[in-house]
Amino acid sequence: MTSEEIREEYLSFFEKKGHKRLPSASLIPDDPQLMFTVAGMVPFKPIFWGKVDPVYLRATTCQKCVRTNDIENVGRTPRHHTFFEMLGNFSFGDYFKKEAIEWAWEFVTQVLGMPEEKLWVSIYQDDDVSFSIWESLGVPAHKILRLGKDENFWGPAGPTGPCGPCSEIFYDTGREEKAPEGEEPTPANTDGRFIEIWNLVFTEFYQDEEGNLHPLPRKNIDTGAGLERISAMMQGVYWNFDTDLFIPIIENIENVLNVKYKQDSNKDISIRVIADHVRSVTFMISDGVLPSNEGRGYVVRRILRRALRHGTLLGAKEPFLYKIVDSVVKKMGKVYPEIVEKQAFVENIVRNEELRFINNLSRGLDLIQKIIATNGKITSEDAFRLYDTYGFPIDILRDIAQENGYDLDEKSFERYLQEQRERSRKAQGEVEFAQRSGYENLGLESVFVGYDTMKSEATIQKIKVKEAFVGAANDCECEIVLDVTPFYAEKGGQVADIGNIYNAVGNFKVEHTYSPVENVIVHRGKLTGKLSVGDKVIAQVDEETRKATMRNHTATHLLHAALRNVLGSHVRQAGSLVEPSRLRFDFTHYNSLTGEEIKKVEDIVNRIILTAHPVVTEVKSYDEAVKEGAMALFDEKYGDFVRVVKVSDFSEELCGGTHVSNTGEIGLFKITSESAVSAGVRRIEAVTGMNSLGFVRSLEEKIAEVKELLEVPEDGIVEKIKKLLESNKSLQSELMDVKKKSVNINEIVNNSMTFEGIKYLSAVLNDVDAAILKELTDEISERINGIVLLISKLNDKIVLTVKVPKDLTTIYSAGNIAKSVSKVLGGGGGGSQTFAQAGGRNFEKIEEALELFEKIVRREVY
Repeated sequence: MTSEEIREEYLSFFEKKGHKRLPSASLIPDDPQLMFTVAGMVPFKPIFWGKVDPVYLRATTCQKCVRTNDIENVGRTPRHHTFFEMLGNFSFGDYFKKEAIEWAWEFVTQVLGMPEEKLWVSIYQDDDVSFSIWESLGVPAHKILRLGKDENFWGPAGPTGPCGPCSEIFYDTGREEKAPEGEEPTPANTDGRFIEIWNLVFTEFYQDEEGNLHPLPRKNIDTGAGLERISAMMQGVYWNFDTDLFIPIIENIENVLNVKYKQDSNKDISIRVIADHVRSVTFMISDGVLPSNEGRGYVVRRILRRALRHGTLLGAKEPFLYKIVDSVVKKMGKVYPEIVEKQAFVENIVRNEELRFINNLSRGLDLIQKIIATNGKITSEDAFRLYDTYGFPIDILRDIAQENGYDLDEKSFERYLQEQRERSRKAQGEVEFAQRSGYENLGLESVFVGYDTMKSEATIQKIKVKEAFVGAANDCECEIVLDVTPFYAEKGGQVADIGNIYNAVGNFKVEHTYSPVENVIVHRGKLTGKLSVGDKVIAQVDEETRKATMRNHTATHLLHAALRNVLGSHVRQAGSLVEPSRLRFDFTHYNSLTGEEIKKVEDIVNRIILTAHPVVTEVKSYDEAVKEGAMALFDEKYGDFVRVVKVSDFSEELCGGTHVSNTGEIGLFKITSESAVSAGVRRIEAVTGMNSLGFVRSLEEKIAEVKELLEVPEDGIVEKIKKLLESNKSLQSELMDVKKKSVNINEIVNNSMTFEGIKYLSAVLNDVDAAILKELTDEISERINGIVLLISKLNDKIVLTVKVPKDLTTIYSAGNIAKSVSKVLGGGGGGSQTFAQAGGRNFEKIEEALELFEKIVRREVY
């Protein structure tokens, strides 16, 4: 039976049992405690915890999952994976143990056709009910194992919470595994023969702070069956990697890297690692997780770099992983259409990441071999330096330690890492954030009417002066809470409204509006006169700033849609700022936009504006809105009902912000800048309305000033600048020649030294700028065909350049030399393997820097 058939049979089986078939949730969970979706039950946690009422009492899913806690075992064992699929059926206060057990047995024995004699089950030691149910199905008593809390009791996920016993189904592979003498082999006394294929969790208790168990009023069922494991059992193989889920991917790896699977045990490990990791990377990037140095992005980067390292063990010398993505898409794209839609985007990101790391990987691996040859192992200090300098994840270093038969001191590595973080925090300055606002548990509620009006009558509910709530306030800075307000509280990238709250005896100038607690809107500002709790007031939003903000917010939606139209559907919002004067939009895309692409985006947005489409807002159920195509943002949290903002059939997004009623109100849309935020994230800034007019006028003023300075008409500006640049270039060249001639190159060259046939030299110069220093470094390196370090004392700073001939880059890196030397000088810098530039300010350390350079060349330090 194929994996596709198993997946479909499972979901169909439980549909027939009254379950709602739901699609897999994103790998990015709506759960602050989790980085990734690690199990099928994760999307249902709010229901299990009683925070949300279920829409369906029964559900079934095939959930994509990511776990990295045992990443070092991936490829070395039959069943460890970073990405896997979990089949699950769930009951929310509906059926319980009897149905869960009976249906599980029916599915494995009748639908899958597993022989009953091959199956064993385990239960929690005190769970007599489950024992009776299994026995009634014909499972022999000796095959129903009673196990302790460590094996067969789930939860709670923390000191308190829902929990309960579980029951597992095991498949007997028949492999020869030693059991204690005189005992029959069972899942409890052997390792590797019996494979757990399904876990049934019976969530029936609540554990309190003292560890006492109390029956839950609503009992739930949460089951998880690994598709990879069931596929292996049904296809008669022991390793999950030998199933149809992996074979097409492994065949692609064989073709791309020109290797053969199952001919070399060490190579087999690397092939399996790549096959597993490319699945993880494909799905994570498709779900919007981009490689970075923190959070989820760092997990992607770690997995990707680990796969790259195993590729080098198989002989890869250039990017290859992006070529394997296609086999993942072909195998799984029918079930997960998002990876088909994002294939080109994923391949582009993976290839760019490979290019970023592959040179560092090669140099770092060379250095590791030298360290191991010298010291026998990598110390925690070495590990940290490899992490800090070459970007080596700890997983790679752990693998290398395992391959060379020693343990990596990860505790000391973590200490070095923590010390670096502390230094970074101190350099940035400490920032403290208040944990509580003071508005919790007061029973307050503010009704927001700002979608329909910018002015309303209201009653003051609370006044807060400094940290105290007061009955009245006079001429002071304070905060006010109203029962009804048109003021928008800062949220979702849109800045807060400003304006006035007033009556006959007091005027409160609103400078900021925020929501510290759900459904409570707080106005902060300055009071002139007197206002009291219970006063009737008028709340008036500043219309000019609100309307400017609305123009920019609607324009942001149009920009998002236009970017997807021009660049592709991989574009997703990664952050935004909407304020009266401008809009800022961050989005997922790996390359800078060309001038032509920017023009296309501007043209599309302005056409939609000129067509004067109505901007329609509706409140719908979340499922209905997403089904209709509304864009939802990964980092936003949505309730059961959402506000949908729609512009014709061009743009449809879930959004709680304020918008114009017609696109024609936006006016001219003009992009003012496009830049990088981080790897894979770009930023566009733009203006609309009167701010666009201001932007155009500013350009006109600059052009007028340039005309006056150059003494030419507008159409002569470009030609005049070209002539000035040519003249300046000629003068610069003459000046450089004069400065170069002032340096005695022959004298410097005569001071070169030799180590094992490699020539090198260093010299200190005065008042030579970076451009000339580079030329001198290139010329001297070429003359001696060796490594050159030149240091120039330039006013109050030090500039240095390093050159390494190309044929020596397998041993030395100019970038690493410059980085090490500049650290001594109290600065920093870097570059390529052949040329690097850096700086510093510690003049008294120049001699020490020269000594370090010589030690590096002579390989006395690494």
